[in-house]
Amino acid sequence: MYRFLLKPRWILSHLFVLFCVVLFVNLALWQLRRLDERKAYNARVEAAEAQDSVPIGQLLPEGASSTAQQVDDAQYRTVVVTGTYAADQQVLVTNRTNGGAPGFWVLTPLVQPDGTAVVINRGWIPFSYTADGPWTDFAPPTGAVAVQGMLQVPQARSNGIVAGPKDPDQGVLRSLARVDVERLQQQVAEPLVPAYVTLQQQQPAQAGDLPQPIPPPELDEGPHLNYAGQWTIFALLTLIVYPLLLRRVARRRQQGEPDESGEVVVLGADGEVVASAPGPTDDP
Repeated sequence: MYRFLLKPRWILSHLFVLFCVVLFVNLALWQLRRLDERKAYNARVEAAEAQDSVPIGQLLPEGASSTAQQVDDAQYRTVVVTGTYAADQQVLVTNRTNGGAPGFWVLTPLVQPDGTAVVINRGWIPFSYTADGPWTDFAPPTGAVAVQGMLQVPQARSNGIVAGPKDPDQGVLRSLARVDVERLQQQVAEPLVPAYVTLQQQQPAQAGDLPQPIPPPELDEGPHLNYAGQWTIFALLTLIVYPLLLRRVARRRQQGEPDESGEVVVLGADGEVVASAPGPTDDP
Protein backbone atom coordinates (compact mmCIF):
# COMPACT_ATOMS: atom_id res chain seq x y z
CA MET A 1 0.00 0.00 0.00
CA TYR A 2 2.89 2.38 0.81
CA ARG A 3 5.47 0.98 -1.59
CA PHE A 4 5.05 4.01 -3.88
CA LEU A 5 6.69 6.14 -1.18
CA LEU A 6 10.04 4.66 -2.22
CA LYS A 7 9.84 6.27 -5.66
CA PRO A 8 12.49 8.96 -6.26
CA ARG A 9 10.06 11.89 -6.34
CA TRP A 10 8.53 10.79 -3.05
CA ILE A 11 11.96 10.36 -1.49
CA LEU A 12 12.70 13.95 -2.46
CA SER A 13 9.44 14.95 -0.81
CA HIS A 14 10.43 13.13 2.41
CA LEU A 15 13.83 14.84 2.42
CA PHE A 16 12.27 18.25 1.92
CA VAL A 17 9.83 17.72 4.80
CA LEU A 18 12.68 16.47 7.00
CA PHE A 19 14.69 19.55 6.11
CA CYS A 20 11.76 21.78 7.07
CA VAL A 21 11.33 20.05 10.43
CA VAL A 22 15.04 20.36 11.23
CA LEU A 23 14.95 24.01 10.18
CA PHE A 24 11.92 24.79 12.34
CA VAL A 25 13.47 23.08 15.38
CA ASN A 26 16.74 24.95 14.94
CA LEU A 27 14.91 28.26 14.60
CA ALA A 28 13.05 27.52 17.84
CA LEU A 29 16.33 26.73 19.62
CA TRP A 30 17.89 29.88 18.19
CA GLN A 31 15.05 31.98 19.63
CA LEU A 32 15.54 30.31 23.01
CA ARG A 33 19.24 31.21 22.88
CA ARG A 34 18.26 34.78 22.04
CA LEU A 35 15.96 34.73 25.06
CA ASP A 36 18.81 33.60 27.30
CA GLU A 37 21.01 36.37 25.92
CA ARG A 38 18.27 38.91 26.57
CA LYS A 39 17.84 37.72 30.15
CA ALA A 40 21.59 37.94 30.72
CA TYR A 41 21.61 41.47 29.28
CA ASN A 42 18.72 42.53 31.49
CA ALA A 43 20.40 41.09 34.57
CA ARG A 44 23.64 42.92 33.78
CA VAL A 45 21.91 46.25 33.27
CA GLU A 46 19.82 45.87 36.42
CA ALA A 47 22.91 44.97 38.48
CA ALA A 48 24.79 48.01 37.13
CA GLU A 49 21.85 50.36 37.71
CA ALA A 50 21.50 49.12 41.30
CA GLN A 51 24.98 50.42 42.17
CA ASP A 52 25.59 53.97 43.31
CA SER A 53 26.82 56.56 40.86
CA VAL A 54 30.55 57.25 41.00
CA PRO A 55 32.96 59.68 39.30
CA ILE A 56 34.00 58.29 35.95
CA GLY A 57 37.61 58.31 37.09
CA GLN A 58 36.89 55.55 39.62
CA LEU A 59 35.77 53.18 36.87
CA LEU A 60 38.23 54.33 34.21
CA PRO A 61 41.22 55.51 36.26
CA GLU A 62 43.49 55.66 33.22
CA GLY A 63 41.22 58.16 31.48
CA ALA A 64 41.92 58.36 27.75
CA SER A 65 44.31 55.40 28.07
CA SER A 66 41.67 53.06 29.51
CA THR A 67 41.42 49.71 27.79
CA ALA A 68 38.45 48.25 25.97
CA GLN A 69 38.13 45.65 28.74
CA GLN A 70 37.90 48.35 31.41
CA VAL A 71 35.18 50.10 29.44
CA ASP A 72 33.28 46.85 28.89
CA ASP A 73 33.45 45.99 32.61
CA ALA A 74 32.06 49.43 33.50
CA GLN A 75 29.31 49.44 30.87
CA TYR A 76 25.84 50.49 32.12
CA ARG A 77 27.25 51.93 35.38
CA THR A 78 25.97 55.35 36.41
CA VAL A 79 28.83 57.85 36.43
CA VAL A 80 29.35 61.52 37.17
CA VAL A 81 31.41 63.70 34.84
CA THR A 82 32.31 67.33 35.51
CA GLY A 83 33.83 69.88 33.17
CA THR A 84 32.89 72.32 30.43
CA TYR A 85 31.24 71.53 27.12
CA ALA A 86 33.25 71.98 23.92
CA ALA A 87 30.25 73.08 21.88
CA ASP A 88 32.41 73.91 18.86
CA GLN A 89 33.34 70.21 18.57
CA GLN A 90 29.77 68.93 18.77
CA VAL A 91 28.49 66.43 16.18
CA LEU A 92 25.19 64.71 15.36
CA VAL A 93 24.54 60.97 15.00
CA THR A 94 22.20 60.23 12.11
CA ASN A 95 19.20 57.90 11.82
CA ARG A 96 18.05 57.94 15.45
CA THR A 97 14.41 57.73 16.41
CA ASN A 98 12.34 58.85 19.36
CA GLY A 99 8.89 57.30 19.62
CA GLY A 100 9.11 56.47 15.92
CA ALA A 101 10.03 60.03 14.87
CA PRO A 102 13.29 60.34 12.90
CA GLY A 103 16.08 62.57 14.09
CA PHE A 104 19.60 62.75 15.50
CA TRP A 105 21.56 62.20 18.68
CA VAL A 106 23.65 65.14 19.90
CA LEU A 107 27.22 64.28 20.95
CA THR A 108 29.16 66.96 22.80
CA PRO A 109 32.64 66.48 24.33
CA LEU A 110 32.81 67.49 28.00
CA VAL A 111 36.34 68.65 28.85
CA GLN A 112 37.39 67.58 32.35
CA PRO A 113 39.76 69.51 34.64
CA ASP A 114 42.60 67.07 33.82
CA GLY A 115 42.42 68.01 30.13
CA THR A 116 40.74 64.80 28.91
CA ALA A 117 37.22 64.82 27.50
CA VAL A 118 34.21 62.52 27.71
CA VAL A 119 31.69 62.27 24.87
CA ILE A 120 28.22 63.04 26.24
CA ASN A 121 25.13 61.87 24.36
CA ARG A 122 22.96 64.82 25.37
CA GLY A 123 19.79 63.46 23.75
CA TRP A 124 17.61 63.44 20.64
CA ILE A 125 16.61 66.25 18.28
CA PRO A 126 14.09 66.02 15.41
CA PHE A 127 15.02 65.54 11.76
CA SER A 128 14.03 69.12 10.94
CA TYR A 129 17.50 70.14 12.08
CA THR A 130 20.46 69.46 9.80
CA ALA A 131 24.13 68.74 10.23
CA ASP A 132 24.86 72.20 8.80
CA GLY A 133 23.12 73.97 11.68
CA PRO A 134 22.27 76.31 13.18
CA TRP A 135 22.34 74.47 16.50
CA THR A 136 21.51 77.35 18.80
CA ASP A 137 18.17 75.81 19.83
CA PHE A 138 19.94 73.03 21.72
CA ALA A 139 23.23 74.67 22.67
CA PRO A 140 24.74 73.15 25.85
CA PRO A 141 25.10 75.12 29.08
CA THR A 142 28.20 77.25 29.37
CA GLY A 143 30.66 77.14 32.23
CA ALA A 144 31.16 74.28 34.68
CA VAL A 145 28.68 71.41 34.28
CA ALA A 146 28.08 68.21 36.23
CA VAL A 147 26.58 65.35 34.19
CA GLN A 148 25.18 62.11 35.53
CA GLY A 149 24.52 59.33 33.06
CA MET A 150 25.03 55.76 31.91
CA LEU A 151 28.46 54.70 30.70
CA GLN A 152 28.33 53.06 27.26
CA VAL A 153 30.71 51.20 24.95
CA PRO A 154 31.36 53.11 21.68
CA GLN A 155 29.59 51.89 18.53
CA ALA A 156 32.68 51.57 16.37
CA ARG A 157 32.50 49.94 12.94
CA SER A 158 35.52 47.70 12.33
CA ASN A 159 36.16 45.50 9.30
CA GLY A 160 32.46 45.20 8.57
CA ILE A 161 31.73 43.51 11.92
CA VAL A 162 29.12 46.17 12.66
CA ALA A 163 26.80 46.59 9.71
CA GLY A 164 25.77 49.91 8.28
CA PRO A 165 27.28 52.91 6.54
CA LYS A 166 30.88 53.88 7.18
CA ASP A 167 31.98 57.41 7.95
CA PRO A 168 34.74 58.99 5.84
CA ASP A 169 38.21 58.32 7.21
CA GLN A 170 39.41 61.87 6.64
CA GLY A 171 38.09 65.36 7.19
CA VAL A 172 36.10 67.16 9.86
CA LEU A 173 32.62 65.69 10.09
CA ARG A 174 29.49 67.37 11.37
CA SER A 175 27.61 64.09 11.60
CA LEU A 176 28.48 60.46 12.26
CA ALA A 177 26.69 57.23 11.41
CA ARG A 178 27.16 55.96 14.98
CA VAL A 179 28.73 56.89 18.30
CA ASP A 180 32.26 56.24 17.05
CA VAL A 181 34.55 57.80 19.66
CA GLU A 182 37.66 56.71 17.80
CA ARG A 183 36.56 58.54 14.64
CA LEU A 184 35.50 61.58 16.64
CA GLN A 185 38.95 61.72 18.24
CA GLN A 186 40.40 62.68 14.85
CA GLN A 187 38.72 66.08 15.08
CA VAL A 188 38.66 66.73 18.83
CA ALA A 189 41.67 68.50 20.33
CA GLU A 190 41.44 66.89 23.79
CA PRO A 191 42.18 63.18 24.41
CA LEU A 192 38.85 61.37 24.57
CA VAL A 193 37.99 58.68 27.09
CA PRO A 194 37.21 55.53 25.00
CA ALA A 195 33.58 55.46 26.10
CA TYR A 196 30.56 57.72 26.02
CA VAL A 197 27.93 58.70 28.57
CA THR A 198 24.19 58.89 27.92
CA LEU A 199 22.99 61.89 29.87
CA GLN A 200 20.35 61.35 32.54
CA GLN A 201 20.69 64.45 34.70
CA GLN A 202 22.67 67.66 34.39
CA GLN A 203 23.51 70.66 36.56
CA PRO A 204 22.86 73.34 35.47
CA ALA A 205 19.87 71.98 33.58
CA GLN A 206 19.48 72.29 29.84
CA ALA A 207 17.60 75.38 28.70
CA GLY A 208 14.59 74.54 26.53
CA ASP A 209 13.08 71.21 25.55
CA LEU A 210 15.92 70.04 23.30
CA PRO A 211 17.74 67.75 23.24
CA GLN A 212 15.25 65.24 24.65
CA PRO A 213 16.92 62.73 27.00
CA ILE A 214 17.45 59.20 25.71
CA PRO A 215 15.17 56.76 27.60
CA PRO A 216 16.86 53.99 29.60
CA PRO A 217 17.28 50.56 27.98
CA GLU A 218 14.15 48.43 27.80
CA LEU A 219 14.47 45.40 30.07
CA ASP A 220 11.65 43.22 28.72
CA GLU A 221 12.34 39.76 27.37
CA GLY A 222 11.14 40.56 23.87
CA PRO A 223 9.15 38.24 21.58
CA HIS A 224 11.71 35.42 21.59
CA LEU A 225 9.67 32.96 23.67
CA ASN A 226 6.60 33.48 21.47
CA TYR A 227 8.69 32.98 18.33
CA ALA A 228 10.21 29.80 19.75
CA GLY A 229 6.72 28.48 20.44
CA GLN A 230 5.59 29.31 16.90
CA TRP A 231 8.51 27.48 15.28
CA THR A 232 7.89 24.48 17.56
CA ILE A 233 4.22 24.41 16.52
CA PHE A 234 5.25 24.54 12.85
CA ALA A 235 7.56 21.55 13.37
CA LEU A 236 4.86 19.55 15.17
CA LEU A 237 2.22 20.35 12.57
CA THR A 238 4.56 19.24 9.81
CA LEU A 239 5.22 15.94 11.59
CA ILE A 240 1.47 15.38 12.03
CA VAL A 241 0.10 16.62 8.72
CA TYR A 242 2.64 15.02 6.39
CA PRO A 243 1.96 11.39 7.49
CA LEU A 244 -1.77 12.06 7.21
CA LEU A 245 -1.24 13.34 3.69
CA LEU A 246 0.73 10.23 2.77
CA ARG A 247 -2.01 8.04 4.20
CA ARG A 248 -4.63 9.86 2.15
CA VAL A 249 -2.62 9.44 -1.05
CA ALA A 250 -2.11 5.74 -0.33
CA ARG A 251 -5.83 5.16 0.22
CA ARG A 252 -6.77 6.97 -2.98
CA ARG A 253 -4.31 4.86 -4.94
CA GLN A 254 -5.65 1.67 -3.35
CA GLN A 255 -9.21 2.63 -4.26
CA GLY A 256 -8.29 3.36 -7.85
CA GLU A 257 -8.84 7.12 -7.57
CA PRO A 258 -6.51 9.61 -9.25
CA ASP A 259 -3.62 10.58 -7.00
CA GLU A 260 -2.05 14.02 -6.86
CA SER A 261 -0.44 13.47 -10.29
CA GLY A 262 -3.81 12.59 -11.91
CA GLU A 263 -2.80 8.94 -12.51
CA VAL A 264 -5.32 6.20 -11.72
CA VAL A 265 -3.62 3.29 -9.97
CA VAL A 266 -5.29 0.02 -9.01
CA LEU A 267 -3.54 -2.09 -6.40
CA GLY A 268 -3.99 -5.77 -5.73
CA ALA A 269 -4.46 -7.39 -2.36
CA ASP A 270 -0.71 -7.75 -1.97
CA GLY A 271 -0.15 -4.07 -2.69
CA GLU A 272 1.19 -4.60 -6.21
CA VAL A 273 0.05 -2.37 -9.05
CA VAL A 274 -2.33 -4.36 -11.22
CA ALA A 275 -3.47 -1.51 -13.49
CA SER A 276 -2.74 2.13 -14.10
CA ALA A 277 -3.98 4.72 -16.53
CA PRO A 278 -4.05 8.51 -16.95
CA GLY A 279 -6.82 10.12 -14.97
CA PRO A 280 -9.76 11.92 -16.57
CA THR A 281 -9.18 15.40 -17.92
CA ASP A 282 -11.34 18.31 -18.96
CA ASP A 283 -9.68 18.55 -22.38
CA PRO A 284 -12.10 18.00 -25.35
